[in-house]
Amino acid sequence: MDLIHLADPDGNRCVVRVTGRSQPGVLTGHDILHANVLVSASFVDARLDLYLFQRDLDSWEQELSNLGPGRTVSIGGDRGLSLEIHVHDDGRLSIQVSDPDRLTAALGTRPEEDWIAEHRGRLEQVRLTWPSEVVETAPGAYEWSPHRKP
Repeated sequence: MDLIHLADPDGNRCVVRVTGRSQPGVLTGHDILHANVLVSASFVDARLDLYLFQRDLDSWEQELSNLGPGRTVSIGGDRGLSLEIHVHDDGRLSIQVSDPDRLTAALGTRPEEDWIAEHRGRLEQVRLTWPSEVVETAPGAYEWSPHRKP
């Protein structure tokens, strides 16, 4: 399921595709989601791994709400790969993907006008598909949520 999907007719694209839980059934890793970051342009065709915590999804939601011309949003970054999207005044996007061990690439695209609303919907679908099912009861102590579906 695509959390982020930005593409243009020239073939430039950046996709963050959530593929599932990182460690399903393992209390400490169950709510961590695995994703592939797919970046394509005339000069690059890359597939990189990204692990998303629930706080990453919360942050992405907040950043989408505050996004506008001249602003930059990001996802990841504190654990390796980072993706930054900068909105220009004319609506174009500059996208930078940085994986410190493998690749840094920047590309531009012009998304549809309603791309922010579309991405809020994508986020909601990811959360419905892989809801948070673990609660932290104390620092470093976890248990299954009472709302967890077996």
